[in-house]
Amino acid sequence: MSAVQVIAVAEGEGGQRLDRWLRRRFPHLTQGFIEKACRKGELRVDGGRATAATRVAEGQEVRVPPLGDAAATPAPAPSRLGREDEAMIRAAVLWKDDHVIALNKPSGLPSQGGSGQGSRHVDGLAPALAFGLPQPPKLVHRLDKDTSGVLLLARTDRVARLLSEALRHRAVRKVYWAAVAGRPEPRAGTIRFGLEKVPGGPRGDDRMRAVHPRDLEARPGAKRAVTEFVTIENAGGRLAWVALEPVTGRTHQLRVHMAEIGHPILGDGKYGGHAQENLGDGWGAGVGGEVERRLHLHARAISFEHPVTKAILRIEAPLPPHMARTWDLLGWDAREAPADPFEGRR
Repeated sequence: MSAVQVIAVAEGEGGQRLDRWLRRRFPHLTQGFIEKACRKGELRVDGGRATAATRVAEGQEVRVPPLGDAAATPAPAPSRLGREDEAMIRAAVLWKDDHVIALNKPSGLPSQGGSGQGSRHVDGLAPALAFGLPQPPKLVHRLDKDTSGVLLLARTDRVARLLSEALRHRAVRKVYWAAVAGRPEPRAGTIRFGLEKVPGGPRGDDRMRAVHPRDLEARPGAKRAVTEFVTIENAGGRLAWVALEPVTGRTHQLRVHMAEIGHPILGDGKYGGHAQENLGDGWGAGVGGEVERRLHLHARAISFEHPVTKAILRIEAPLPPHMARTWDLLGWDAREAPADPFEGRR
């Protein structure tokens, strides 16, 4: 029989129904079990009663009652994972201690599972990152499948709650690198378009749509979103290397914001149009030739106060292979980038 658990809703998980959020973490839970636990008041959100349809928000704490042997998902043993996948996810570790693990998530590897994903996602591979602890580490935020870079996992429930709270209160700084079409003018600025979900995209998937700040109050489904950007280098006005800092953490925020100002991220098939070539005006999100048509968005660095030791950590992730090849082709040198491109903008 499992014990009562208190689990924080991680960044990027907000807005889901409670029952769907639970089944992502415990796939063997039945709908009947969830609804019964809600009726009995055993399943609670921030200490209050909830229903299966309650929408959870980032940073909230969900009290999960003992699940029992039949309902609980057994922790997958590392031996059940393929050796190549085990080696891959362990090689992705950038930094670890007894409390926190930081990965350089590969492009193309989902953070969490979905339809048809099996266990080949960071969450499913987490047992290979237990490193002697009885439970695998837990995701505290997510990156899109095709976005590479720094991803944090907590090795205990307490640290997961503390990191989720820090993310919720924006005490964690993230800096992304991207190659974008065209050359942003001015070279630095702040993007303040809100975002709202548009269900049923061309492949049946949800998309996000930009909303002008003046229209936010009239659009109840829209959420405020803010991104800072700085241009580091450009290639003849046709492509630019930009640093991006999301002040808020909305779904697809960086991709939608850059597309909205006319400079979609290279290789972004969802928001960057379908043109293979751009002539330097920012559209579309491809240049052809030797540059791979894959998303060129990378979580370069993360800075935060360690939840236990209180040390200030800054962790950097090297570029993924497809972006490194583009940087080499264009003569951009990652070693020459400023440590903090946003210094002086605060």
